[in-house]
Amino acid sequence: MPTVLIILPEGFEELEAVAPIDLLRRAGAEVVTAALGDGIHVTGRNGLTVHADTTLAAVGEKLFDALVLPGGPGVQHLRADPRVRDTVLRHDAAGRWLAAICAAPTVLHDAGLLAGRRYTAHFSVAAELPAILTAERTVADGRLLTARGAGTATDFGMLLVEKIFSLEKSREIAASICAP
Repeated sequence: MPTVLIILPEGFEELEAVAPIDLLRRAGAEVVTAALGDGIHVTGRNGLTVHADTTLAAVGEKLFDALVLPGGPGVQHLRADPRVRDTVLRHDAAGRWLAAICAAPTVLHDAGLLAGRRYTAHFSVAAELPAILTAERTVADGRLLTARGAGTATDFGMLLVEKIFSLEKSREIAASICAP
């Protein structure tokens, strides 16, 4: 069973976290949500409070098959925490899937992982990410998966299912939720 770590900072974009969590769990992944802060309750940008499975501190240096970073105003907290950068770099060095949506690709940029890569992100961070593919809803470049924003959260989740499991599993889940 594939394992996925999703880091949740205060102010995360709810759709960008919950859609991938839901779709990956439907596919059979073991998804672990880790609060960036000290407590396990994390409030998103729109006031939805999520009960995370654990904290990033408790996760420590454990490796997962995939690491997912949601966007939203909480990205500033992801960028400011050196543990997030370390987690990203450890997963990259181990050849694991790295996935970021909305403004979260800036975290990958800060870690030096976007140079020469194809990616997309939210238009609000285009000035920081000059090679952004603005017309793409999602982009897969090797084990790097990115998406534009909340409106692409289901596409992003389905891309994760396709890459971590299979195209067949992605189509099965899409049919079960009436997705195109």
